[in-house]
Amino acid sequence: MTSLVYPPGPKGRLLGGNFRAFRRNALSYLQEATREYGDVVYFKLGPQHAFFLNHPDYIKDVLVTHHQSFMKGRALQRAKRLLGEGLLTSEGEFHRRQRRLAQPAFHRARMASYVDVMTTYAARTSSRWHDGIELDISKEMMRLTLAIVGKTLFDADVEAEADEIGAALTSVMELFDMLLMPFSEFLEKLPLPHVRRFRKAKERLDATIYRIIEERRACAVDRGDLLSMLLSARDEENDGGQMTDLQVRDEVMTLFLAGHETTANAMTWTWYLLSEHPEVEAKLHEELDAVLEGRSPTIEDVPRLTYTEMVLTESMRLYPPAWAIGRLALKDYEVGDYVIPAKSLVLLSPYVTQRDARFYPVPDRFDPERWRAEARDARPQFSYFPFGGGPRRCIGEGFAWMEGILLIATLAAHWRMRLVPNHRVEPNPVITLRPKYGMKMRVEKK
Repeated sequence: MTSLVYPPGPKGRLLGGNFRAFRRNALSYLQEATREYGDVVYFKLGPQHAFFLNHPDYIKDVLVTHHQSFMKGRALQRAKRLLGEGLLTSEGEFHRRQRRLAQPAFHRARMASYVDVMTTYAARTSSRWHDGIELDISKEMMRLTLAIVGKTLFDADVEAEADEIGAALTSVMELFDMLLMPFSEFLEKLPLPHVRRFRKAKERLDATIYRIIEERRACAVDRGDLLSMLLSARDEENDGGQMTDLQVRDEVMTLFLAGHETTANAMTWTWYLLSEHPEVEAKLHEELDAVLEGRSPTIEDVPRLTYTEMVLTESMRLYPPAWAIGRLALKDYEVGDYVIPAKSLVLLSPYVTQRDARFYPVPDRFDPERWRAEARDARPQFSYFPFGGGPRRCIGEGFAWMEGILLIATLAAHWRMRLVPNHRVEPNPVITLRPKYGMKMRVEKK
């Protein structure tokens, strides 16, 4: 084993390390760090030793080849305050069992049944708009994807509650930054205003989740959806008992959040990028007109909407909803000429790697043509990883791709979005990559 030598990296304060600089603008901090120090960067976040890896080979090793050497990082450990022991946060055999249980909800045959819900809800959103109206498209997309995930995975109509739920989720996202601060485990025990707001937002979300569970247990009908699978599941390896309401709640909360938050963000950034690049938008409309001929998209259309998929792929390259992935090293781990000590935080960032000029010439340019087959195949596998990789790869990836393509096709067939002049656009990297000031756009009839 190589002797313990720390990689180069930015020097931080004596107390707090680089935490304040990182928290102020994590995206530019990591980009500047890798430009100056290379593909392995060391810095401290408070008392935590942190290592940022920015090469596809290193990323593949952490997520796939040596995944057993790591566990989820501090951000998702702290996310248990909201998500409990759901798929996103749980570890080991419990996580593997829960994933096996949820997997059938995302099989191809089941996914086909979701198409009508996706296009129907998108058409319903479209029908509420009128030419020239100004909207916060980020809120519109949150409302839409929340209604879709509620109906498809839990057969629950939450559209009427979407604004309230969305507000609670926004509060949770804003306050999650506090949970990542050093010593936040102690801060959250104090009667501070932001702690009270976090608890109130969590209670609002729990109220909806537990109501859905209670209604479904009362009727005891298997509707063939994910919630039915969770409620009927039995722990055959132990006492054969059913999942408790708390266990079901954790899985529902996780998929409720992950199943709509990430897609809504991807949609929002896509509309923004199309607004800024009318030549790409025109080519997208050309494909939609040729393939759909004025009708709603179906599942058979999804593989035919190749440029639409390229637009979404490129949008998630520039603005990946999950902008960073954190892992804690369970033992000393060797990377190149360095050793990452056990208990260190390892950071990977789709946002940074996917804007690396080595893999993407003129990396900040929005160019869906990068995703022609020959160009895509010439790049290293983990130069693009918006859904992670390995055994913890996002279980809903197929769901998200299908939903994203169908929503773009349904809405762009009728509308153009134009950014409101002087609206400030800035990504806000918390759990996901939301637009910091929303996304105010004018909707124009196509």
